[in-house]
Amino acid sequence: MADANHLSCPVGLSLPEAAASLVRDGPNELADGGHRSILAMVRDVLREPMLLLLVGAGAIYFLLGDLHDAAVLSGFAGLTILIAIVQEGRTDRAIEALRDMTMPLVLVIREGARIRVPSREVVCGDIVVLSEGDRIPADGWLYEADGIQVDESVLTGESVPAVKRARTPDDRAQPQQPGGDGLPFAYSGTLVVRGNALMQVCVTGPRTRMGAIGQSLATLQTEAPRLNQQTRRLVRLFALFGLGVSLLATVLFGLLRGGWLEAVLAGIALGMSMLPEELPVVLTLFMTMGALRMSRARVLARRGAAIESLGAATVLCTDKTGTLTQNRMEIAELRLPDGRSLETCGPDRLVLPEAFVELAGLGILACMEQPFDPMEAAFHQLGDRHEASRLKWRQDEGWKLRKQYGFGTETLAMSHVWGSEDEAGQVVATKGAPEAIAGLCGMAGPERAALDAAVDAMASRGLRVLGVAEARWQGSAYPESQRAFVYSFRGLVGLADPLREAVPDAVHQLQQAGVRVVMITGDYPATARAIAAQAGIAPGAVMSGQELAALDDEGLAARIGGVSAFARVQPEQKLRIVQALKATGAIVAMTGDGVNDAPSLKAAHIGIAMGRRGTDVAREASAIVLLDDDFGSIPVAVRLGRRIYDNLRKAMGYIFAVHIPIGGLALAPLLFGWPIILGPMHIALLEMTIDPVCSLAFEAEPEEGDIMRRPPRDPDAALFPRRLLAWAVLQGCVALAMLLALTVWALGHAAGSVDEMRTIAFAGLMASVLVLVATNRAFRVAGSLGRARRNLPLLTITALAVLAALLLFEVPAIAGI
Repeated sequence: MADANHLSCPVGLSLPEAAASLVRDGPNELADGGHRSILAMVRDVLREPMLLLLVGAGAIYFLLGDLHDAAVLSGFAGLTILIAIVQEGRTDRAIEALRDMTMPLVLVIREGARIRVPSREVVCGDIVVLSEGDRIPADGWLYEADGIQVDESVLTGESVPAVKRARTPDDRAQPQQPGGDGLPFAYSGTLVVRGNALMQVCVTGPRTRMGAIGQSLATLQTEAPRLNQQTRRLVRLFALFGLGVSLLATVLFGLLRGGWLEAVLAGIALGMSMLPEELPVVLTLFMTMGALRMSRARVLARRGAAIESLGAATVLCTDKTGTLTQNRMEIAELRLPDGRSLETCGPDRLVLPEAFVELAGLGILACMEQPFDPMEAAFHQLGDRHEASRLKWRQDEGWKLRKQYGFGTETLAMSHVWGSEDEAGQVVATKGAPEAIAGLCGMAGPERAALDAAVDAMASRGLRVLGVAEARWQGSAYPESQRAFVYSFRGLVGLADPLREAVPDAVHQLQQAGVRVVMITGDYPATARAIAAQAGIAPGAVMSGQELAALDDEGLAARIGGVSAFARVQPEQKLRIVQALKATGAIVAMTGDGVNDAPSLKAAHIGIAMGRRGTDVAREASAIVLLDDDFGSIPVAVRLGRRIYDNLRKAMGYIFAVHIPIGGLALAPLLFGWPIILGPMHIALLEMTIDPVCSLAFEAEPEEGDIMRRPPRDPDAALFPRRLLAWAVLQGCVALAMLLALTVWALGHAAGSVDEMRTIAFAGLMASVLVLVATNRAFRVAGSLGRARRNLPLLTITALAVLAALLLFEVPAIAGI
């Protein structure tokens, strides 16, 4: 292989060397990581208490011959298993999405010839030929670079391309972090937007920076939602209590009254009355219906439980580029040498003021005619938007591009020489870093100080600033360097990645709801501070990635509460920020759209990805996807998540309350020597009312008026606190007392007719079920008034329940059954 530092005539690897390296290091792709079998996944899911409860309840109904309810509960169990299997493949798909980002074919030099090979066959030592539009296949050093710029936003989150240079003997052996200009190293998965280069590969496959992200995804485990954890504890307690009461009732009934068949029936009825099979059903359906409601707002919930978790979020970490901003460059300001400025991001003007036309026109002349660079695309868009100003009058009159001078590490500027058809004269349009333009124009003293002050003022607003200069030339013999021209300074151009329109209002809603918003970006601190202010993020410190790296975990935890924005952050630092916030007890939501966001998206309690601009990796690592990339959908999801939690607690209060009179009527015959009031069939009939009420009526209950004006709930608070439990128990006890009084009256009134007594008691129980629904529809009793018309499912279910009761009590054939 040729000397790596002298590649003017590179030979590259020999074919045997490449083959040996491929065998030694493996293919240039991410490791698969293996897949678990479906049986292993099912086995793990079957260990969940909620699923065991569903299966157990289904088995009881099957043994009782109630095939309908057995089938319904078994169906829910099957649905739970299916969801678990689908979720198991999410990490694998994320890794595969990372793998697919590389080019299918790469141009390399081997044995002195340029050949195309599959990207998976690129090996360490290969010399890769990079051109505009190429996706870089591996990590490596640049040994020849001709005006190359690389879009590294997939790794850094910074929307502005980085200018690269060739490696020199003075460069250290270890590559620097991605981001920033003037680095001689390129990274796998990034995109060449300008220029050409030769790169010698030094790292492939899982050892690349992209591969490190893939490996972190494979090792991160998605945290189980706290709601699921709390529900499991409730289910265990409820199931154990119900089973114990059922066994005790069976034994006591058999011993005290001697009828073991009746004892078993009474025990089964009591067990069914105490068995909270509604809990997992309600949880599953609430999340399913919530996902359906969210989809109408163009938000995809990949995990239903994440909706509820988002409603509990205390911190929202948001990426800047592509999330708060539109991930495209737009010319925001034109500034002339005399200090006059014009903002161009407001309502479109049909015609630009004459003084600014030449500055904008020169900027367009200094761009490629078919640009890859987003900043150059912004110049062309300015010309298209202000067509009436004829910013491209020279192109329209037939001027041709005669000579190009590209960006270089010595001069961060580029020049285009344009000539008219009659060759009367040629104009040299130049744009670049303001300090480079100042040097080309020979600016010094007060003139340079005024330029620096203008640049600082524009940069403080988060703008990327370019200088524009003009020169004249005669003849067809051009100098070798653009430095040979005599330039005149024409002004500054400020470019911005524009804020999404819905962001300020969405941030206001979130902060009003007590959700702290923190911005994390790979951009510079001044830009981060400006964008945070524009977005309305509450003021706070801006911490750089360098400052963050200097802190240990304890130091970061001590300072993170006062930070509103993180700037110049690397991917692994995003992950560290999320983990530090989680360690403080916060419920963390994280938004993002790039590969650099994927680990932190997966590590957060709720990962939120952009659907359109987001990468496949980010979408697969997230629990929620904004299909329209609308940041304003996040408060909608938070509102829905809080509504789900509120309604879930209302439904649980109803479940607790309604089981007290049911269990009491099942237990009363044992205590008072009455005939059995409720048998398994009666319990099954009641469940036909209770289940749809819990799963449909309470799910459709309108939100509370203060839902977005109260702080997030304490993540460690009980799902069903003692105050609500006491209220539910009080309701149930009052209902039971009234039913017992009704039963005593029925025993005397029925004159020994057990069927008539049972009918009266059962009718009273059905009425109490509906009364308890009305009582639990709001956390305040007065809150239920006037809400009935807003809950169509409740009205429907109530009407059907009344109709069923009339059929049961008035139609002899049905009553007999």
